Amino acid sequence: MNPVFIVPIVFFALIVLSLGLFTVKQETAAIVERLGRFHSIRTSGLHFKIPFVDRLAGRLNLRIQQLDVVVETKTFDDVFVRLKVSVQYLILRDKIFEAMYKLHNAHDQITSYVFDVIRAEVPKMKLDDVFVKKDDIALAIQRELKEAMNTYGYDIIKALVTDIDPDPQVKEAMNRINAAEREKIAAEYEGEAERIRIVAKAKAEAESKRLQGQGIADQRREIAKGLEESVEVLNNVGINSQEASALIVVTQHYDTLQSMGENANSNLILLPTSPSSGSDMLSEMVSSFTASQQIGEAMKQKNIEQSRQKKLD
Repeated sequence: MNPVFIVPIVFFALIVLSLGLFTVKQETAAIVERLGRFHSIRTSGLHFKIPFVDRLAGRLNLRIQQLDVVVETKTFDDVFVRLKVSVQYLILRDKIFEAMYKLHNAHDQITSYVFDVIRAEVPKMKLDDVFVKKDDIALAIQRELKEAMNTYGYDIIKALVTDIDPDPQVKEAMNRINAAEREKIAAEYEGEAERIRIVAKAKAEAESKRLQGQGIADQRREIAKGLEESVEVLNNVGINSQEASALIVVTQHYDTLQSMGENANSNLILLPTSPSSGSDMLSEMVSSFTASQQIGEAMKQKNIEQSRQKKLD
């Protein structure tokens, strides 16, 4: 063949190859049209199309994709709130044709469905319920989208309500309410703790008083026992009970005066007395004890007679 013709043929072949060869990346599908009509779907690898006859109509990503949609709506208690919804979706491998030709813009279609579902569900709920039931809202979006988008070759993997943002003034009010509630609980705990401290202190004081009273009673019991022994000793030397008691009282009186005098910081006031005041006081005490004993005996006799009279009646 004449070299003159070989060069143009080789050059034309190179042009055809350069225009006809193309590659498709992994997890991607290429749509080939021939003379304006759908021809084939090409997956990953090296492919050839006829130049000027075939053309690449588009490439579709077969991986899972995410679309974030922000919707502003009003709750049942008239609070405006912004919700951010993340929709994860992918193109079904057996419906690439539908995804390419039946839907012009998948993002706009998904966004429209998200707006429709949120503005139908959220106005039925109070603001607090929106936070609590956000998973229910996400499930409603996923269910609605999955049913609608499947016709167009799209599968909805997951719908997530990732953010709920009320008006700043509403958030500030909610924070104040929460802070007030926590302060109330803290005050209740502090009151309960104070009550426990008061009860414990009262119990401790009561126990202290009981032990103090028991100590005083024991002390008086021992004093009485000592007095009884002293009276017996004095009786053994010929002093009767009235005189012994008076003597003990006088002795204690002077012991008390002596103890007060030994303390340098105490003040002692002594009333003027005659030299015979000690014996006079002793005589008065003996007379008092004797009179008391006589009165006691008389009362005892009277009670016995009254008891006898009641029995006779």
